[in-house]
Amino acid sequence: MEKELEYLGHFISGVGVKVDHRKIEAMVDWTLPKDISALRRFLGLTSYYGWFVKGYGLIAKPFTTMLKNDSFEWTIEAREAFEELKRAMTRTPVFGLPNFEKPFEVYTDASNEGIEAVLVQD
Repeated sequence: MEKELEYLGHFISGVGVKVDHRKIEAMVDWTLPKDISALRRFLGLTSYYGWFVKGYGLIAKPFTTMLKNDSFEWTIEAREAFEELKRAMTRTPVFGLPNFEKPFEVYTDASNEGIEAVLVQD
């Protein structure tokens, strides 16, 4: 019997769900993107695990602004966000499995900068 199952880039066990650390290593080793296509690839990889990172959307905001404006320019803010996002990916939690016998609570927050929601038990 398997103690841990790899599924779609996640590892699932009796403890909960966690990220694939091989993919996290790839993010940490990622060099500074040189063009908008490389930035899109980096964001595609990190956004897959974005729900493991508190405030992912706010951290990635300088990149999404670049994509919206179609203007690739590394500002100090964007460079700091790139490094912060890589650091945040190394501190991802293990999410516990839900107990459907207990109630759930939903917490939301929104501002002009972003929207976030969390589903919580206990």
